[in-house]
Amino acid sequence: MRIDIITVVPDILKSPFEASILKRAIEKGLVEIHLHNLRDYVTDNYKQIDDYQFGGGAGMVMMIEPIDKCISALKAERNYDEVIYMTPDGETLKQGMANELSLKENLIILCGHYKGVDQRVREHFVTREISVGDFVLSGGELGAAVLCDAVIRLLPGVLGNETSALTDSFQDNLLAPPIYTRPADYKGWKVPEILTSGNFPKIEEWREEQAYERTKKLRPDLLKDE
Repeated sequence: MRIDIITVVPDILKSPFEASILKRAIEKGLVEIHLHNLRDYVTDNYKQIDDYQFGGGAGMVMMIEPIDKCISALKAERNYDEVIYMTPDGETLKQGMANELSLKENLIILCGHYKGVDQRVREHFVTREISVGDFVLSGGELGAAVLCDAVIRLLPGVLGNETSALTDSFQDNLLAPPIYTRPADYKGWKVPEILTSGNFPKIEEWREEQAYERTKKLRPDLLKDE
């Protein structure tokens, strides 16, 4: 998989890809991450990528021309499955969306800034708009990092145990069940006996029951989608 991220502040995005699982995925050649500074696609001395809104109003707007030049340059080299725009009013990122995007080969992620991008960018270049929640960030970079992490960890070979991602919360519209590790008894706080019984069919049954009960208690809204 290849992910090209268009940003005004590429330095914000360097750290997430220089550590942990994402770094290992890059080193294994399972994913390529390329950061593109939008200011490299303007020719004026001020490297201006934003301007005032037509019709007045507070806040600056990212201009269409540098975005067009950047996306067009990328598309001249390869075909892209999606051009994603990170925006608070986009479709909320969920596990199913991450699963779907993990099957793609080439993605472009455009990070918004200021009041956002010229509407014509959304109409003529963007194929998908994604939000990481009902709140506003100072830019789309952190949202892009979240999206990349959610997608990349699903690629075959990224996690040590490839079945691990299949038991994560939200994979089946349920929260994950409680998990425990050694010691089995700590200060009198004991692990449920079923988990140390060795009866794996019963353990799976217990986990399914716990997942349902946790979801019913903490996120009943997820059960409405059944």
